[in-house]
Amino acid sequence: MSNGSHLEDWVTLPEAPPIPNLRFRRFRGESDYPRMVAVTEAMRDADQLEFTVSVEDIARQFKHLENCDPYRDLLFAEIDGKVIGFTEALWSKDPNGAFLYNHFVVLLPEFYGKGIRKAMLKYNESRLREIAQTHPTDVPRLFQSIVADSEKDWISVLNSEGYSVFRYGFRMVRPTLEEIPDLPLPAEIEVRPVKPEHYRAIISAWNEVCKDMRGQIPITDEDFKGFQESPIFNPSIWQIAWHKNDVVGTILNFINEQENKEYKRKRGHVELISVQRPWRGKGIAKALIARSLKLLKERGMTEAALGVDAENPSGALHLYQKMGFQIEKRVVFYIKPLN
Repeated sequence: MSNGSHLEDWVTLPEAPPIPNLRFRRFRGESDYPRMVAVTEAMRDADQLEFTVSVEDIARQFKHLENCDPYRDLLFAEIDGKVIGFTEALWSKDPNGAFLYNHFVVLLPEFYGKGIRKAMLKYNESRLREIAQTHPTDVPRLFQSIVADSEKDWISVLNSEGYSVFRYGFRMVRPTLEEIPDLPLPAEIEVRPVKPEHYRAIISAWNEVCKDMRGQIPITDEDFKGFQESPIFNPSIWQIAWHKNDVVGTILNFINEQENKEYKRKRGHVELISVQRPWRGKGIAKALIARSLKLLKERGMTEAALGVDAENPSGALHLYQKMGFQIEKRVVFYIKPLN
C-alpha cells in the first residue's frame, strides 16, 4: 500500500468545478481509513443519519470486499491536502440476474451544492461502465444508489443526473419492549440453539427467500466471514425455526453496543427475517419476532428496530406494524439504466 503522493495518484475530472486547489486522487491504502471516517461522520451528522463508523469497521469491510478494487474503484477529493470527500463504486448481481452498479459520494457538508458531487458521480458512472463491459448485455443493468430521504443534497444530484425512484424501504422501531404478545410456534416447528455447523443451512435458507425480494442481494461466503468478525455477530440471540432437518424461518438478531453508546439508547435489531415459502401463513414469523423481542428485553434492551421493503410481497410491513413497530425513516433506492 502506498502512503505518499505519487503523480499516478492524481485523476483529472473534466467536469470538476473551478474551486482553488481542488484535486482528485486514488485510494492510498490504510492511511485513508481515518480520513474516510472523518468525512463520513460529518456527512452523517449533517444529513440526520444514525450509525457509527470506525477505522476498524472500514478495515474489516475492505478485507472482505467483493466486486470492488479500492485502488481503481474509489476516488478521493482533496483541497490543500485535506480529504473533503470520497466515492465508492461496486457491482452486484441480484437473484433474478440483473446487474446492479452501486455507488455513492461522501462529502463534507460545507461543500454541498458546489458541483463536486456531480463531477464525482460522473466518475463513478464512467468507472462502472468500464466494469460493465465484461458483463452480459441481455439482462437488466442498472446504476443504483441507496439513500435516506434526509440526504437532500445527494438526492438532488441523483435527480439532476436522471436517476429515478425504484423502491422504498423503511427503518422501523418498536419504541418499547413491553406488552410483547405470547405467540407459540406451530407444533411441528422448534427453535434450536445455533451451532457453527448450522451456519451454512441458515444462510442458504435466507438466500432462498431472497429470490422473492426485489433487489435483495444474497449473502456470499465472504459477506458472512466479515459478519463473523464483526462485534455485532452473536448467534446466541438468533431465532432459527427448524422442521426436522430443514431451516424454515430465520431472524438474525443483533445488538450494536457502539451505536447504543453513541445515541444513549438500548436498542436491539431484529433483522434477516424470513420464512420459507411452503411455511408462510402459519404464524412462524410472528412467533419468531415475539421470541426475539422477549430475548432482547432479557438482554437489557428497551427498544427494537428492523428494516423492510415498503412493498414486500409477503406483506411484511403490515405484519411488523401489528407487532408494534412504527416507521421512523424512509430509505430510497434510486436507479438509472446503464445504457
